[in-house]
Amino acid sequence: MSIEQAFRELEARLSPRRLEVDVALAPLTTFRIGGPADRLFRARTPDELANVVLAVRELDVPHFLLGKGANILVADKGFRGLVIRNEVAGVDFLDGARVRVGAGVETYPDLIERTVARGLGGLHHFVGIPSTVGGAMWQNLHFLSPAPARERTVFIEEFVEAADILSEEGDRRTVDREYFCFAYDYSVLHHRADMILSVDFALYEAPEDELRRVMAENLEWRKERHPDLAVHASAGSIFQKIEGVGAGRLIDECGLKGHVHGRAQIFEHHANIIVNHGGATAADVRALIDIAQQRVAGETGYNLIPEITFVGEF
Repeated sequence: MSIEQAFRELEARLSPRRLEVDVALAPLTTFRIGGPADRLFRARTPDELANVVLAVRELDVPHFLLGKGANILVADKGFRGLVIRNEVAGVDFLDGARVRVGAGVETYPDLIERTVARGLGGLHHFVGIPSTVGGAMWQNLHFLSPAPARERTVFIEEFVEAADILSEEGDRRTVDREYFCFAYDYSVLHHRADMILSVDFALYEAPEDELRRVMAENLEWRKERHPDLAVHASAGSIFQKIEGVGAGRLIDECGLKGHVHGRAQIFEHHANIIVNHGGATAADVRALIDIAQQRVAGETGYNLIPEITFVGEF
């Protein structure tokens, strides 16, 4: 079956006119870079997400699940296949301090604002970080809290109680936190084709004003080190953390902070971030990645490993 035949069969199985054709992906990413997808489907309920994933697996259609579009770089030629946009909504407050959240809900501002307004803490640590709940689970979203006596890395795994997933084997099941084998920038989702449908978080009660004080401190800390996405589009940290050294520090020591290629630049305030000054291409970003890897390896002996996901053909 050709890809076009597969698309026609997929269209027949879904609601009429739900497959969007030749959709630009750059506006759907925080990097604002990348070519079009052949087709795009916006999954708005757990059933829609599960059904479309099962269908593309059966029809052998190349596909990619897209949430907020952070931590990815889309190729200039785009993606040949179907991009599934995870827009699964829903924030349901359960008993006590528990909340069930759809995988497509944005952690900030949507989820964090709603939980903090109810005096529920935990997720407030991740204020300002662009992600959906599904993406947060995939990468074990984390943040180094800067305030005195709290200077430690807080991970989202600390608040995960359970999750509903569509498994790699094709069944829907509820799994607990241990299933995800969380680690730094890692979950089992890196190696299993499971799809998050919803997540149950176990939070804790706290005064709203105290939660907002921590949020303000964390936002101020991020403002000094991370680009404002409204001004400088980026994908967050480009390279994996090197324990005790730091990828950004190594890049800075090699004199690359502020280095420009085309319309892309190694950020002047954080060398592990590349920013798009408007009109940057994926090729510009890849060139900066290659330069950083070669210089750091040659001058320090460390190998920088990208932590972002490359989507499409490079």
